[in-house]
Amino acid sequence: MQNTLKSAVTFSGVALHSGRNVRMVVRPAGPEHGIWFRRTDIDLGDVMIPAIWDAVSDTTLCTRLTNAAGASVSTVEHVMAALAGCGIHNAMIDVDGPELPILDGSSAPFVRGFLARGVQSQSVPVRAIEILRPVEVTVGAASARLEPATRPEITFRIEFEDAAIGVQEKSLVMSNGSFVRHLCDSRTFCRNADVEAMRARGLALGGTTENAVVVEGDRILSPGGLRHADEPVRHKMLDALGDLALAGAPILGRYTGLRAGHGVTNRLLHAVFADPAAFRMVTCDPVLDARLPGSGISRAEIPAVA
Repeated sequence: MQNTLKSAVTFSGVALHSGRNVRMVVRPAGPEHGIWFRRTDIDLGDVMIPAIWDAVSDTTLCTRLTNAAGASVSTVEHVMAALAGCGIHNAMIDVDGPELPILDGSSAPFVRGFLARGVQSQSVPVRAIEILRPVEVTVGAASARLEPATRPEITFRIEFEDAAIGVQEKSLVMSNGSFVRHLCDSRTFCRNADVEAMRARGLALGGTTENAVVVEGDRILSPGGLRHADEPVRHKMLDALGDLALAGAPILGRYTGLRAGHGVTNRLLHAVFADPAAFRMVTCDPVLDARLPGSGISRAEIPAVA
């Protein structure tokens, strides 16, 4: 069955790229509503922005959504991952600015807030996207692929020259709360030189070592070090789940990313939906429901490090 929150939950914090303080409220929504963002700081025009793959307007550093009237909201991937990972299919997200708060750089604060409020089952079955044949996109050295599988799976490989990151690879079945247990607390990461370059361009103004893993060569500059030895690749998997959630429904298939970012994953969704023979919509019975992210999770499963 489709799910929504039992009651609204509020998050406040700084936006990563602008440094602006932002308030957002995630509210329950009815069946078939889907996920929508609403710009509460805009007085005139269309303020509703759908969380859907073909509304993605920019994928530089984060994922930005823009509606036909030009209203936009960026850095949506972490909350989208949290919603998908908690099995929440319907929500209205009010935000008083063009970018969501970064919080600690992971999805854990969102997950903690959602599970504290509780998830409400709705009397409409979930429809999922079943991948029927492999679809792959390649952009330079990066690639992303979706292929048939009986349950949602993610495999990711990253390759960085910095010894603090290096080569990392991980695979997870995303069923039964795997996202909450294994990925939700993994933070965004970057190199110190990249932070300095972005700030020189007026970006990452809200970025600190408290809301991102910052590395320099073989050193972790963030206090406390890594939450997991392979935290960077786990965060890339988190981002992938959030960007895949913009498909508009859970995906029954295996995603494989190699050095992929937001743009490559969005191109992959475009390629899937451009090929009607590559997928079909299925109505989930209890057996399929149990294979989806978010099934049977509890607050106790949130990692203690977050």
